[in-house]
Amino acid sequence: MDTMPDTSQPSAELKALDRLVGTWKVTGGAEGTVRYEWMPGGFFLFQHVELTHDGRRITGLEVIGNLRPFGEPVSADVVSRFYDSAGDTLDYVYELTGDKLTIWGGAKGSPAYYEGTFDADGTTVTGAWVYPGGGGYASSMTRI
Repeated sequence: MDTMPDTSQPSAELKALDRLVGTWKVTGGAEGTVRYEWMPGGFFLFQHVELTHDGRRITGLEVIGNLRPFGEPVSADVVSRFYDSAGDTLDYVYELTGDKLTIWGGAKGSPAYYEGTFDADGTTVTGAWVYPGGGGYASSMTRI
């Protein structure tokens, strides 16, 4: 017997990202603040971004959730699209397993990713962005 996923509730993988809700100070290769909040209904998590990276100011909005295309099954991965004030759009896949947060640039398993770990009280996430060819930078978030 086939079991259809329950689409009346947000996925457990998405709900796990509730640990991000709030405002965070970002330090490392990018500096500034990010703020996460749920859209009513809990199917999408918004990230409001105010950062400076490599001397460039980045202001944007990221919408995080499972894809639910009309007439198609819900995506297994928690995906996002980031929109910035320069007109760029960037796609990511989020995964939170235990205290380890991984954000892939593009598709899951991409060679461009962030990997960070929540501290015991959930007020700091410490990690780094890794880029193909050895690039990347350390990045930490502290809840404010």
